Amino acid sequence: MAKYLILIYGSEQEWDGQTTEELEAKEAAHVAFSAAAGPGRLTGAELESVRTATTLRASEGDTPTITDGPFLETKEALGGFYVIDAPDLDAAVALAGLLPELREQHGAIEVRPIVDHG
Repeated sequence: MAKYLILIYGSEQEWDGQTTEELEAKEAAHVAFSAAAGPGRLTGAELESVRTATTLRASEGDTPTITDGPFLETKEALGGFYVIDAPDLDAAVALAGLLPELREQHGAIEVRPIVDHG
């Protein structure tokens, strides 16, 4: 088994405009994803808006430059994540394919293996 990080991207503007019914359906789909992952779902969370982010950037000297907002201006924002344990990348991708953000025109999912230094 290997650990994978599943990153959920989309448009915050689109997410903010969703109806109560759409949000309830999305929550139900995330519950179904978690059930399908079973004990392989190690953790996960929805993130606050990028407007609440604080970014530290390297600078000369020992003190980083601290700014409000994300590192890059993009149309897609990181909205949440899961860490899962899966037999291989194919299994991780198949599980990620259950996420409801893939049914939204602005949605994208990134699956990345986590380096095991153990």
